[in-house]
Amino acid sequence: MIKAVKLSCFAILLFLLSTFSPSFQNREIGFLFNIKNIEIENNKILNSKEIILELQEVKGNSLLFLDKEPIKTALSRFDFISNFQIKKIYPQTIRIRIFEEDLVAIYFDEKNKFYISEKGKLMNYIELDNYKNLPILFGGKKGFSNFFKDLKKINFPIKKVQSFHYYKIGRWDITLEKQIVLKLPKNNYLDSLENFLSINEKTNFEKYKIFDYRIKDQLILN
Repeated sequence: MIKAVKLSCFAILLFLLSTFSPSFQNREIGFLFNIKNIEIENNKILNSKEIILELQEVKGNSLLFLDKEPIKTALSRFDFISNFQIKKIYPQTIRIRIFEEDLVAIYFDEKNKFYISEKGKLMNYIELDNYKNLPILFGGKKGFSNFFKDLKKINFPIKKVQSFHYYKIGRWDITLEKQIVLKLPKNNYLDSLENFLSINEKTNFEKYKIFDYRIKDQLILN
């Protein structure tokens, strides 16, 4: 009976410790529950071994008084990480759940190219098999985030997009599969996009490759 009570008390203690976050920082070597293992999960782009290598200074610290700042600093060195969560696993492990940026296009800036996220964040380009078919973005990086959100709002078939082209006068072209080009007006382009979605699959429009909406209240087909 006494042994069962002790085990119950120990379990309660571990639960309290796992949810306890002290207001002070302690980066000294831990004297209790030293961190020996770091586990990474939910990463699809980044390599777990590379992330763990950046987190070596965390090892040896106390799991009880875990300071998140060194972890935050280490993970900030990776462009593709947007957020993370830490779980303490007593007696000696931390598990870090990685949330990566949502890559939606490849942005060309003169001779350089980057990945760009839905939020408009630029990340250094590296070869990634899962993202090799992303659409290309030419110009317009500042306004791309809002433009992309508008496309999602009307359920535009983004997977069919091959490229986005922004012009300095403030308007966009979209090139789709089969080299179909949408030339959008500067203002009220959502009306044009919704019109295209309503007619593009109709038989009498299949032969056209250019849908030009640049003139107000007109559609020029070619």
